[in-house]
Amino acid sequence: MHILKRDVPEVEAGRVLGHEAVGTIESVGPAVLGRKPGDWVLISCITACGRCDCCRTGTYGRCQGGGGWTLGHTIDGTQAEYVRVSFADTSTHLLPEAVCDAAAVMLADILPTSYEVGVLNGRVTPGDTVVVVDLAGSRLDAAKLFGADIAINASDDPMTVIAELTDDLGADTVIEAIGVPESFELCTRLVHPGGQAANVGVHGKPATLHLEELLIRDITLTTGVVDTNFTPRLLRMLAAGRLDAERYITHRYRFDEFETACNVFSRRAARPRPSARPRPATEPRHAQARARSN
Repeated sequence: MHILKRDVPEVEAGRVLGHEAVGTIESVGPAVLGRKPGDWVLISCITACGRCDCCRTGTYGRCQGGGGWTLGHTIDGTQAEYVRVSFADTSTHLLPEAVCDAAAVMLADILPTSYEVGVLNGRVTPGDTVVVVDLAGSRLDAAKLFGADIAINASDDPMTVIAELTDDLGADTVIEAIGVPESFELCTRLVHPGGQAANVGVHGKPATLHLEELLIRDITLTTGVVDTNFTPRLLRMLAAGRLDAERYITHRYRFDEFETACNVFSRRAARPRPSARPRPATEPRHAQARARSN
């Protein structure tokens, strides 16, 4: 959606979008050693050369060897029947038989991003008051189903509500999940002195940084793209039944319905309740898309 709104100007016209996929490897290039045709894999939203200084420290999102966020960004992405994945050995994950493709694709970006850029960067610990700022009523409703105590639209009066909940102190961690200046600036006001403001949203416009206020309050701000270094751990949790990733899916579309899906998502239409819909016996384990990994 940010690309279609021209918030990411480096994406060239005609670029195949998409950076989240599960697929079957059709063929591999000569440099690929750990993958073979027929492997069922998760394609990470972040590609990693595995050799640069950033990759060696696990910060794959800042890969200096040609990786990082490239799919659907600087090279053609995953919303196609065939996808070429750079650095396949380090940019794909073999999927166990027990994991269905619908759940696995949630680990391409959505869950690693929320966990790494939101929870870990935000230094969330048990007992903390955590505020996630959003504008879509449907997502606020979903948050309640996933365990949120209170859902407040950012366009209402969250300052008053958070003040009442925290005895005027503010939240321990505030996570910005929209990507607009107003929500980012709201986050910096909702956090208590010494707290964390973790930015997850993709911004296409500048936001005002009130250092004259943040400095005296000792606020820590974090930004950045996901590194996906926790994807293997999340995948193990998924395979062990400790993570119900399929609950995050509210709509399902065929490949020829991408335009419809984008239109629904851009309108933030009322969505079905998240649920772990069982995979029908007739539904193939493998995704419709095939990943040609070179």
